[in-house]
Amino acid sequence: MNRDLPATDETYMGLALQQARAAMAQGEVPVGAVVVCDGQVVAVGHNCPVGGHDPSAHAEMQALRAAAQALGNYRLPECELYVTLEPCVMCAGAIMHARIRRVVYGAMDPKTGACGSVVDLFAEPRLNHHAEVIGGVMRDECVGILQTFFSERRAAAKARRLSAAAEATEEPPTQTPGSTN
Repeated sequence: MNRDLPATDETYMGLALQQARAAMAQGEVPVGAVVVCDGQVVAVGHNCPVGGHDPSAHAEMQALRAAAQALGNYRLPECELYVTLEPCVMCAGAIMHARIRRVVYGAMDPKTGACGSVVDLFAEPRLNHHAEVIGGVMRDECVGILQTFFSERRAAAKARRLSAAAEATEEPPTQTPGSTN
């Protein structure tokens, strides 16, 4: 355990990783999120845009929706969000609108990260809400689950391609003269 971090950050990120594993079990990109208010977990969520046919069904969005319902308010100013992957622009916008106090994420997202990897919306002075952002909590575990997922997907795609190529090169059965196939 990293002694430089509060135990609660690692505890809650561990719960977010459980949600990421649930997403992976459903064939979704393994990202999980947990909303905590006053030291209590009030909501969880995991990626489900593929199965739900919903481009907004990111882990953060699922957790924010559930937290708003549980607390009876779309404003969540006393809450913290733990997520295994750096939020994207869509999720960062929802986090700002919800007035989340603190965002803690594990893995950086160099392609769509909106907490500093690509853009840093939480540092943009023209925007009206600025959550505290902490990155890299349980980074190795968060990166590891993503790497495993994409490695397995690439291996499965390669196996499908090889199988299709093998089937395409198989010669059709030949008919001998006089046979009645």
